[in-house]
Amino acid sequence: MDTLETRELRYFVAVAEDLHFGRAAQRLGIAQPPLSRAIQQLERRLGVRLLERDRQGVSLTDAGSVLLVEGRATLEAASAAARRTRRAVAQRGTLVLTVKAAGSHELLRKVLDAYAAEPGAVAVEVLPSGLCDQAQMLRDGRADVALLHTPFNSLAGFDSEQLSSEGQVAILPATHPLASRSSVTVAEVSDLPGLPMARWPQRDGSFLPGPGPAISDVSQLAQLIALGRTVAVFPESARSWLWAEHRAVPVVDAPVVGTHIAWPAHSSSLAVAALVRSALGR
Repeated sequence: MDTLETRELRYFVAVAEDLHFGRAAQRLGIAQPPLSRAIQQLERRLGVRLLERDRQGVSLTDAGSVLLVEGRATLEAASAAARRTRRAVAQRGTLVLTVKAAGSHELLRKVLDAYAAEPGAVAVEVLPSGLCDQAQMLRDGRADVALLHTPFNSLAGFDSEQLSSEGQVAILPATHPLASRSSVTVAEVSDLPGLPMARWPQRDGSFLPGPGPAISDVSQLAQLIALGRTVAVFPESARSWLWAEHRAVPVVDAPVVGTHIAWPAHSSSLAVAALVRSALGR
């Protein structure tokens, strides 16, 4: 039988993430014995071993690793469907557009103005998010459309159209010697004595180790750069939020940043289609 139930996928994903039946059972709010039986039944139905169990603990088999990825995606899609369905009733005639909080205000304004001029345009709720949160918000149904930025965001699983491209700049304290340069390289700004690169949260909220300050939002970054505590590399459009204490210097060998309007590949929303069409024709 090829059909999987949402409940058993939720059970398996919990065990696969925790690699511990007791902790997974507690997380799910059920007793451990029925959880163990449910996983065993799932393995029998699929005809594969998903987990290895021994005295050292629990580990994923190759098949289990595949089901973890697929199971997460399926549960995410189910949650997104429920969220979008509820929003269709609660916020009738509204589109949610998620954007990077530090993204290009000028591009966003042009997109919104072009769509507002469309006959039958609906209200657009703009939802600013963290630097790399937009794709997740689009996948889990919190947003209908997103502005994504390659190479930082993945476009996998979405339909998309590119709206613009731009170079990148190093944002430095105005008093730093490099601030007077006409250009710099990635290597030059990546290892500055006393001015370590800022560190941003990963998808799970953790920060990679390093000497630079852990940054959660652009306002923190702006203040620490102005104080001479850190440096960051951002798309050219970041010039719009710079302070007098900052200088933006082009980074000649940084990858070009593309801004894309993206939406779920299965979307049949006429409002989404109209927003995309107007964004491309702005």
